[in-house]
Amino acid sequence: MPFSYVVYREHRLVISTGSALVTWEEIRERQDQIKTDPEFNPEFNQLVDLRAVTSVHMTSEQASTLARRTIFSATSNRAFVAANPAVFGVSRMWEILSEMSNNRSHIRVFYDLTAALNWLNLESLPL
Repeated sequence: MPFSYVVYREHRLVISTGSALVTWEEIRERQDQIKTDPEFNPEFNQLVDLRAVTSVHMTSEQASTLARRTIFSATSNRAFVAANPAVFGVSRMWEILSEMSNNRSHIRVFYDLTAALNWLNLESLPL
């Protein structure tokens, strides 16, 4: 499964991880799964680790649909980390579409995991 997640209640964090080719369908399925996970709280923060993703297959309309979905609360911070410039660009598009759709969670995209963890105030998290 190229896209998965783990809920860390003690850190109030969801870590989503992608690898290889990630599709719109997989991301949508994981979002649906997270929403119904009894361990999940919408006020948790999220780290989306895309460093192993080689490409993302979705249309701009699909990206807009995903960005409009409300999974996390307005108080959540969501850090996306991407090493591949194309994946970074798709992540930035998600950030912008989320802002435009009034999705109130705060998304920032990073090339560097340490910077993302610092932004989430999780500097000491052993990853």
